[in-house]
Amino acid sequence: MPSSMPVVESITSEGQNKKPNCHAPGAACFDPRFIGGDVVVFYFHGKSNEHFSLVSDPNLQINARFIRLRPAGRSRDYTWIQAIGLLFGSETFSLEAKHAATWDEESDHLKFSYNGNDIVLPEGHLSSWQSPESDLTVERTSDRNSVLVTLPDVAEISVNAVPMTREDDGIHYYQIPSDNCFAHLELQFKFYGLSSKVEGVLGRTYQPDFVNPTKSGIAMPVVGGEDKYRTSSLLAANCYSCIFSQAGASDHRDSSPIDFGTLDCTSGASSGSGIVCRR
Repeated sequence: MPSSMPVVESITSEGQNKKPNCHAPGAACFDPRFIGGDVVVFYFHGKSNEHFSLVSDPNLQINARFIRLRPAGRSRDYTWIQAIGLLFGSETFSLEAKHAATWDEESDHLKFSYNGNDIVLPEGHLSSWQSPESDLTVERTSDRNSVLVTLPDVAEISVNAVPMTREDDGIHYYQIPSDNCFAHLELQFKFYGLSSKVEGVLGRTYQPDFVNPTKSGIAMPVVGGEDKYRTSSLLAANCYSCIFSQAGASDHRDSSPIDFGTLDCTSGASSGSGIVCRR
């Protein structure tokens, strides 16, 4: 069996639909529901206003910041991913959904920064920004609130900024306040050549020998590990399990990744290549 890690398509139709598919592998959406590289659905709730490692590899670190709401009479917080931070080499990039009392479809709710400096990305479909070293590109996939972030040969991240809707509130009875629409991110990841020791809430599911601790048959399997994956900030790689280094030693990376093509778990059936979608 090859030691290289699988490549899982995060874009539902390459070149046509670059927005995240929340029902396919690599997704991190909703009250964070993840679909791992092993195609197993799980939930990770994190903590309000804290940061956790989603992926940690020698050449890539991806963290997430969580926001929360605890409805009256509920025993736990509901959390969503409000921002992500990337570390690659000596560079950093962050993307966040801006706080808004109400959602305005005609406004852009995304904020970007590169190496600590704000990025201005003009509104408009296919408007793009590239880092001075040309190793990171941010491209709008709609006029506003949707982008594709690309690190060539490392990762692609498709992103939507979305509010908590009346439909969501009606289903889950979140009791959304009038002064906060809880703007958050829907995310989907595609990785190239992750090492076999990749870590993180999502990253570990791409390990070739990973055994998912979630129990089959549970409707909403929740995984823990907050202490293991917590970082001190959005752009820090100091969690207990983090393995990122600025050098990003190439000898830690596996080459010639296997391409499993595009997988969609909406039907819960076999997706080919010997992979079965499980919930």
